[in-house]
Amino acid sequence: MTLEPQQWTFTAGPDESLFQAARRAGIRLPSICRNGTCRTCYSRMESGSVRYLVEWPGLSAREKEEGFILPCVAVATAPIVMVNPHAEKTEGASG
Repeated sequence: MTLEPQQWTFTAGPDESLFQAARRAGIRLPSICRNGTCRTCYSRMESGSVRYLVEWPGLSAREKEEGFILPCVAVATAPIVMVNPHAEKTEGASG
């Protein structure tokens, strides 16, 4: 997993949401609901693919086609390059 524009990289487990993986790596993505409805974590996927932990996340079909994802309920199925300029490192995180 690569997060742009920061160029931070981290790994995600096979059943771990991108949000959870980022948090484990010391990266804070914007979030409120963590269930795919509030869209606070709305991000653009430049490359890769995901599957969702919920039947219909809060994205339109067009948004999905344009590469937008909700990391709180998205699980990587291929290496991901994701853009979220609002991500921050938590205190003590490195990378």
